[in-house]
Amino acid sequence: MREMKDSELLWLGEYNETWDLVPLKHLVNITTGKKDVNQGHPDGEYPFFTCSMTPYRSSNYSFDSEALLVAGNGMVGFTQYYNGKFEAYQRTYVLSDFKEIHPLYLKHYITELLPKYLTDKSVGSVIDFIKLGDLKSFGIVRPSITDQKKISSYLEQKVALIDNILEKTKQSIEEYKKYKQSLITETVTKGLNPDVKMKDIGIEWIGEIPEQWKVLKLKCIFEISKRISGELGHSVLSVTQNGLKIKDLTSNEGQLSSDYSKYQYVYKTDFVMNHMDLLTGWVDLSPYDGVTSPDYRVFKMKDGLKYSKEYYLYIFQVCYLNQIFYGLGQGISNLGRWRLQTDKFINFSLPVPPIDEQKKIAKFLQNKLGEIEKFVKTKESLLKELEAYKKSLIYEVVTGKKEII
Repeated sequence: MREMKDSELLWLGEYNETWDLVPLKHLVNITTGKKDVNQGHPDGEYPFFTCSMTPYRSSNYSFDSEALLVAGNGMVGFTQYYNGKFEAYQRTYVLSDFKEIHPLYLKHYITELLPKYLTDKSVGSVIDFIKLGDLKSFGIVRPSITDQKKISSYLEQKVALIDNILEKTKQSIEEYKKYKQSLITETVTKGLNPDVKMKDIGIEWIGEIPEQWKVLKLKCIFEISKRISGELGHSVLSVTQNGLKIKDLTSNEGQLSSDYSKYQYVYKTDFVMNHMDLLTGWVDLSPYDGVTSPDYRVFKMKDGLKYSKEYYLYIFQVCYLNQIFYGLGQGISNLGRWRLQTDKFINFSLPVPPIDEQKKIAKFLQNKLGEIEKFVKTKESLLKELEAYKKSLIYEVVTGKKEII
């Protein structure tokens, strides 16, 4: 078993005692690009490396070399390898002129250990950008050049294999999310019987519905209810894409109000809708009593109606997912102010199946979506495990803890 040396650095730990620990500035030339992002051209001949994962394009180039491109802000520490003519953003570090260091070995080392190094130096504060001085003094564990090449070859193969599994897993998750969306859309508008006779009602997003179904304006089923609490002491509810949540007022996270007595009441089984942002907003059926922002839209089913609230919740949510509400909105979308005005909302057409069929549809979707969510969560857990394994593998190999030579 090889002997290890304590680096006395929290972010690095132990490394192979026969290897060197050298500041990056002694191994490469470090400079930055000179161009702003808006100087790129989408049809340009050369890659334009910025701080994002995918390079832009440029009609010109400032560099012609083998290089590592390190994101100086945004995705801090994200590192790419390139050999040839390219352009670089002014906040992207360009590492070149490699001296006794193999660029692909260095890429893996930087990818895994630079974020740890920067986090250690920041002492818990947010890392907005990389300072040149910090990058220059970043310690690189350096095996012999022969060992570096063996390590880089090993990691290129292993990381590519892991990345391939990660990509396929992500694709599988996306496919199931699309299936979930199409399943909700098809079921709430067509029902559960594929053999039933259909009729066209002339509403594009609904299309044909079963012949015995009706169509009503939303205002015939629901009513907007705005009741200002005028007092403190209630649970504060916030609409998120994961549903309606009780806000933790002690965390000081998110938007806070100076006076929650001006918030409106929400009761169990009320609907709460963020109608101000039709792209990233959401709607949910409240399981809580509490208060919520007066800017949200709170509405409830009219007294005496026995329709399934869960069935209509699926309809409202699919109108977000399929951007049906977005198509009816007004405002400034690029500023997140794309609202569904009250008149468009209350006159929105809704399918009305028989009540027992509404309940069957809601129960069917609850069961099917539960199965899909379980599968997606399993896949998401796999993603986390694979990412953790990849990081651990790179760290163990580039510090000499795992012997592959």
